[in-house]
Amino acid sequence: MPFTTQWPTNRLLSTAARLVEHAWNERLATLGVTHAGVMALDVLKTAGSMTQAQLAHRVRVQAQTMGKTLHRLELHGHVTRSKNVRDRRSHLVSITPEGERILEAATQLEDELVDHGLLTDENLRRTLADIITTLGGARWKLRVQPDGTVTDAGSADATTPEQARRTAEAGDQEDAVS
Repeated sequence: MPFTTQWPTNRLLSTAARLVEHAWNERLATLGVTHAGVMALDVLKTAGSMTQAQLAHRVRVQAQTMGKTLHRLELHGHVTRSKNVRDRRSHLVSITPEGERILEAATQLEDELVDHGLLTDENLRRTLADIITTLGGARWKLRVQPDGTVTDAGSADATTPEQARRTAEAGDQEDAVS
């Protein structure tokens, strides 16, 4: 498509992201999960049980969107929800052995998609991660506390965008270590 050479970077990025997600979702449909479901399963396997609000925050979606994803995952036996003993208003979400199996299969499908060489450039990966960190801090103005409570960025204990970026980077480093 020669006309794409004239597109601004944001249009190229947006179009590429949609095409990659569609290709991945087509493959994931064979497992009965979606891209959003795989992201949720991955966070749960890596970080352990957490509330729906905490999970939504980590995946960078609204809590209502995560609720729909969790409902589908729960119906297929990929996650369980149990009462949160610390806060009876919420539930803790946990990945099941079946969810771990599906996550492993989804990871293999993703690796096959990436192995075509188009998505393995490390400079591109670093640039995309920086875009997510920079723009994500401004987009996601809610903070989820360890106890599952959600704090508005406009409150007294809110962080600045630079603090949010440093916190996100530190969290990414902690995730990589654990």
